[in-house]
Amino acid sequence: MSTVHEILSKLSLEGDHSLPPSAYATVKAYSNFDADRDAAALETAIKTKGVDEVTIINILTNRSNEQRQDIAFAYQRRTKKVCQTANGSPPIAAQNAHLKPNELSAALKSALSGHLEAVILGLLKTPAQYDASELKAAMKGLGTDEDTLIEIICSRTNQELSEINRVYREMYKTELEKDIISDTSGDFRKLMVALAKGKRCEDTSVIDYELIDQDARELYDAGVKRKGTDVPKWINIMTERSVPHLQKVFDRYKSYSPYDMLESIKKEVKGDLENAFLNLVQCIQNKQLYFADRLYDSMKGKGTRDKVLIRIMVSRCEVDMLKIKSEFKRKYGKSLYYFIQVRFSAFFSYQLYGPLQQSSLD
Repeated sequence: MSTVHEILSKLSLEGDHSLPPSAYATVKAYSNFDADRDAAALETAIKTKGVDEVTIINILTNRSNEQRQDIAFAYQRRTKKVCQTANGSPPIAAQNAHLKPNELSAALKSALSGHLEAVILGLLKTPAQYDASELKAAMKGLGTDEDTLIEIICSRTNQELSEINRVYREMYKTELEKDIISDTSGDFRKLMVALAKGKRCEDTSVIDYELIDQDARELYDAGVKRKGTDVPKWINIMTERSVPHLQKVFDRYKSYSPYDMLESIKKEVKGDLENAFLNLVQCIQNKQLYFADRLYDSMKGKGTRDKVLIRIMVSRCEVDMLKIKSEFKRKYGKSLYYFIQVRFSAFFSYQLYGPLQQSSLD
């Protein structure tokens, strides 16, 4: 049986190292793409006795997200009558397929199980659909999965958060902010709501050294310098200023405080609020290192936090996985591929093991 080891390796560890510095994805558009051909191959793979998981993996991990959406539409066209525009492209309604499960997702859900099912179904969603569904699951039922909430909301850009909010509204007929307010409390709620609005300044054309110094001093005055913490002041600065500005603020902060920003957070706040601020600052300082640390933590010790591992692989494979992979090896001494291979080898077949052992994966 094919497994998460194989598919995660494909998502995270392949990639063309000759790419320009601006391209850090490991999953890219397939050059010889034919949506109808892929849809036909997937239909055959799903209907094959025992399910041809290798074909499913090879197709869906070697196509871009946009191409996977085209495949889903082509599959829908093969198995169910749908309308088309005059040139044969998907109509606007088809582009809003997240409003209900499409035929391909439903077929794969029936054919697959476990981790493989989770990864494949994640890949078939757009990035905003995937994040929205993860956020909804984190707040569904009794209790809240604060780690998931924090990871997604702290690490997404303004544009990504805007799209997540839009898609969340369409998928669940309610506002993301409303659900966050319902499932969280206190200053943690205020921080999550402020971040989810996606109103961070993104103008990085001017370096304002006076404001950098002012923000650094205010962070110190609102925390370590006084008894009790002025959390609203921390929230305002850390959710409104641009990332490059805050990176300089955190460096300047060390000239006022005997502790760096992460140490100060640990001294000043506790619980979910502490965890959220720590995640946020780590994302601001180096987002790819933040995800490398999350991946390492998901695989260390007894047991494996597969949900975290899968979510990062699916959500970052077309964004910055090459950088994450580089940060991982720099900090932990061995490749991400090595950790996945060692951690999961006892659980997986070796159908695709040979092709995965190549220098580009190290």
